[in-house]
Amino acid sequence: MLGSTHGTLTTDSRRARAIACGEQRPGPAVHGRTDGETDGLDVSGRPLYADVPDLSRFFRPESVAVIGASDAEGRPNTGITRQLLAWAERVGARVHPVHPTRPSVFGLPCVTSVADLPEQVDLAVLLVADPLPVIGELGEAKVKFAVAFASGFAETGAEGAEAQRRLADAVRRSGLRLLGPNTNLNAFERFREDLTGPAIALITQSGHQGRPVFALQELGVRLSHWAPTGNEADLESADFISYFAEQPGTGAIACYLEGLKDGRAFLLAADRAARRGVPVVAVKVGRTEAGARTAASHTGKLTGADDVVDAAMRQYGVIRVDGLDELQDTAALLARARPPRADGVAVCSISGGTGAHVADLATAAGLRLPRLSEAKQAELHQWIPRYLDVANPVDTGGHPVGDPRGRKIIDALLADPAIGVLICPVTGPFPPLSDKLVADLVEAAEETDKLVCVVWGSPVGTEPAYREVLLGSSRVATFRTVGNCLTAVRAWLDHHRFVSGYRSPFDEAPRTPSPSFRKAEALLRPGRQLSEHAAKQLLRAYGIRVPREQLVTSAAAAARAAGQVGYPVVMKASGGQIAHKTELGLVKIGLTSASQVRDAYRELTDIARYEGVQLDGVLVCQMVERGVEMVVGVTHDELFGPTVTVGLGGVLVEVLRDSAVGVPPFGEDQARDMLDGLRGRALLDGVRGRPPADLDALVEVVLRVQRMALELGDHIAELDVNPLMVLERGQGTVALDALVVCR
Repeated sequence: MLGSTHGTLTTDSRRARAIACGEQRPGPAVHGRTDGETDGLDVSGRPLYADVPDLSRFFRPESVAVIGASDAEGRPNTGITRQLLAWAERVGARVHPVHPTRPSVFGLPCVTSVADLPEQVDLAVLLVADPLPVIGELGEAKVKFAVAFASGFAETGAEGAEAQRRLADAVRRSGLRLLGPNTNLNAFERFREDLTGPAIALITQSGHQGRPVFALQELGVRLSHWAPTGNEADLESADFISYFAEQPGTGAIACYLEGLKDGRAFLLAADRAARRGVPVVAVKVGRTEAGARTAASHTGKLTGADDVVDAAMRQYGVIRVDGLDELQDTAALLARARPPRADGVAVCSISGGTGAHVADLATAAGLRLPRLSEAKQAELHQWIPRYLDVANPVDTGGHPVGDPRGRKIIDALLADPAIGVLICPVTGPFPPLSDKLVADLVEAAEETDKLVCVVWGSPVGTEPAYREVLLGSSRVATFRTVGNCLTAVRAWLDHHRFVSGYRSPFDEAPRTPSPSFRKAEALLRPGRQLSEHAAKQLLRAYGIRVPREQLVTSAAAAARAAGQVGYPVVMKASGGQIAHKTELGLVKIGLTSASQVRDAYRELTDIARYEGVQLDGVLVCQMVERGVEMVVGVTHDELFGPTVTVGLGGVLVEVLRDSAVGVPPFGEDQARDMLDGLRGRALLDGVRGRPPADLDALVEVVLRVQRMALELGDHIAELDVNPLMVLERGQGTVALDALVVCR
C-alpha cells in the first residue's frame, strides 16, 4: 500500500427535447468536453458524450434540510440526525430540521414542512418511510439534491419496482436529483483531512462492501468521496464516475457494482474517465447465476450478461477485479503511483525459491520479466555470490541485504533502463535482514521515479518494519499477498498503456445513416426471418462479399445457373422459415455436373414440401472450400443494446464456443483486440502449412457488421454470418451463409 506522506454529453437540443417530453430534468449539467469533442447523437439517436452532473452542492452543500429529524432517544432517526449534524458542521453547512410536531431538534429550530424552510436548500435528507409524497414539495422549493434511505423498492420484486418507477417519475418532474432509495449514510462519513496526494473516489451499491476501501485511510491512502448509490432510481454510478473523473484530485475511482442501470450511460462515463486518464477499478457482481440473482434482490439492478459487461469494461479501460482486497490494492496503486518508465519487471528476493515462485506467478499474470544483460549480471555479482542466479529473478542469497551491499543491488536494478518495476517479496520477517532490506527499499524508492513494490507476507502485520517503515513510506507500494501485487502491477501497466493510445470510439461513431442503410431498409421484413437469399442481399448492401450465386425456381434454371456460377457448386433451399438447413437435408455440396444439379433441385424441393417449409427458391452457389471459418453476428443485450460477436465458425461455434464480444461503437483497434482474445487466434496466422488468412479483411467485416448493428439495431433482432470464410491473405472474405431475424 502506498504510504501517507504524499499524501451522456447530451446535446442542448436533445436535453431540450427530453425536458419537453418529461424524460429529463432541467437541472444543471457540466459538459466539460475536451477539445475536439462535438455535440451530437449517433446514427441510432443515442448520445455520444457523457452528461456530467454538477454534484458539488451534494457533497459540499451550504444548507441541508433533514426531513423527519428527531432527537428522541432510542429512535433510529435520532442517530442519523446526530450524524448528519456532525457532518454538516465539518463541511460548513447550515442544518434545518423538518418535523410536523417538534419545535426543535438538538437545539435547532424545527419547521413543520418543506414549504416553511427559511431558505432554498442544496440537499434534503429524507428520513421518512415513503419519500414519494415529499418529492413534489422539494421540487416546488427548488431543492437541488435529495437522499432517500427508505427500502422496499425494486430490490423487493415487481411491486417494489413499480413503486420505484413512480418515485423516479416524480423525481424527473420535480427537477431535483435523487440519491437512492435503499441507500445509507456513507456519503456523510468522516474523511481524514490530514492526508494529501491523489485520492480514491469510491462508488458502491452496497455500503458494507465499501468498508475495506474506506479503511485504506488508516494506512495513509486518501479518500475524497463516497457515493452509495443504492437502487439508482435517479442518480446512478455512471453519473458519479463522470463527475469524479472531472475532479482534479481524483487519482482513481473504485467501484463496487451489483448491476448497471443504463449500459450506454456506463460506457459514456468510462469513456470520459479514459479521456481524462483517470483509472476506474471495479468489482462487478454477476459472474455466476447465484451472484446475479442475489444482486438483483439487493439493489433491484440488471446485472447484465457477464461476457458483455466484461467486454464493455475492457473496451473502455475499466479494470475489473474480483475481490475487495484486490479493489483496495489496485485502486491504491493506480491512484498514487507515477506513470511507468518501462514495462520490465525485476524480482529480487533473499531466497531463490521465493524468487522462482514469484517469477512464475508474474509471468502467468502477463508481466514481462526481461533477462538482465550480461553486463548487469556482472555488476550484481560484485555483491552477490557468483553461484547464485541473478538473470531475473535475482537471488541475493540473503546476507548481502543485511549490509551496504543491499542498497547497491537495489540501485543497480532500478538503474537498468529495461526495468520499470522492482518487486521484492518478503515471505516473513527475518530481522535484522528484513529490517535492513525494507529500510533500503524505502530510501531507494524516494530517489527513483520507478515503482518499488514490497510483498510483506507475514500474517501478523504488527512488525515495525511493516507498520512503521513500509506503511510510512510515500513511495513504496506495499502488499500483503503476491497475487494482489501482481494484479495491481499488471493493471497499472495496462492502464497507462491503454490511455496513452486511447482514441474514443464515440468520436468516430457515425452520425448519419449510410447509403447502405437505405438499401437495407427495403429488404427488411418486420417480425420475420429473412431467407438466406435476402439476408445475403442485406450483407451485400453493406459491402460484405458473398459467393457468386443465383436464386432459381426450376431444375432447368438450376442447371443453367450452375454453368454460369462455375462448377463445383453448392445448392441450398432458400426460405424465410429455415433456420438449420443442414439438419433438414436442405444443403447439397460438391455438385459437379448438370445432372447432379437437376437431381439436387428436385430432392431439395421434395424435402421442403415434406417438411412443410415454404421456399422462395433454391440457391445455386459458388463453392468456396479453403479458408478459416469464422462467425460474425449481432445480438441484443438488455443493458447495452446491439452487440457484435466474432469467433470461430462452422460447427466449431457450438463445440468450442470461442468468441469475443464488442459493444458498439468501437474502432479498428478494438476489433483487432477482439480477435486477439480468441483461443483459436493462431488459425488465422496459418497452421500446419496453411497460409495466413486475410486478417485485415476480417477486421473490415467486423466493422461493417458493427455499422449494421448501429444503423439497423432497432430493426434486427439477430444477425448471424456463419460461416464467414476468411481466405488467404490478400484474397478477402466470403459470407457463405447468413441468418437475419427482423424485429
